Parts: sequence; C-alpha cells; structure tokens
Amino acid sequence: MSKTKKPKKTIAQEFADFINRGNVMDLAIGIIIGGAFGKIVSSLVSDIIMPIVSIFTGGTSFQQLALDIPTATGTQAHIPYGAFIQNIVDFLIVAFSVFIFIKLINRAGEITAKTTKTALKKVTASKTSAETIIKSNIKKSLD
Repeated sequence: MSKTKKPKKTIAQEFADFINRGNVMDLAIGIIIGGAFGKIVSSLVSDIIMPIVSIFTGGTSFQQLALDIPTATGTQAHIPYGAFIQNIVDFLIVAFSVFIFIKLINRAGEITAKTTKTALKKVTASKTSAETIIKSNIKKSLD
C-alpha cells in the first residue's frame, strides 16, 4: 500500500486558505469595531468623565498631572502619570463593556438552549402520540 503525497502548497496558498476561513474574517471585523469602540471610550473618558473628576480634585486636569524628577545632569525627567491614570480608566470601561457584552451573549445562548430543549421535547411527544394513534388505527383496521 503506497501513500500518495499531497502536492505541497506555497506559502501564498496557505496564507490565502488561512485568510479565507470564516473565523479570521470575524476576528478582523472585531478588531475594526474594537478600534472604533476604543476611540469612543477614550473620548468619553477624556471629554466627559475626567473633567467631572477634576471638579472633585480641585480643578486639576488629569492630563497635566506629572512628576518631574531631577537627573544627575541637571535636567528633569518628566513622567506624565495623569495620562496613565486616564488610560487605566479607559481600560476599565472597555473591560467592563466587554464583560457585560459576553454576559448578554451567554444569557442569550442559555435562553436559546432552553427554548430548543423545550421544542424538542414537544416534537418528541407529538411524534410519540402520532405513532400511537397510527398504530392504534392500523390495529383497528386489521381487527
């Protein structure tokens, strides 16, 4: 028994096969939507949330919060930790949004599974009832 070898695919053919799989396209769409969502969240944080927070912190803008550390050369190292805090808030909002979205998808899946299970039980019960009626009618007609 001899094994026939498959013709070797080129890198371009393998890449085309990879790209044309459905899950890769879904991933690409998710990345594009995620990028757009990230911009919306960044705007929400920088234009709405942080100005409100700055009211409670004495009018300090988080974008301007920084630490200046003197160096040995006499210059200062500027560390803008306010922007870092703002990015943490961005991340927390995105993470919470994804959490809620996944929770909703899982809930919808549970509802669909319950509905499918109930419908399947009804179909099985109907089929059993129909079979019983048919068998009964056949038996009556033979008697």
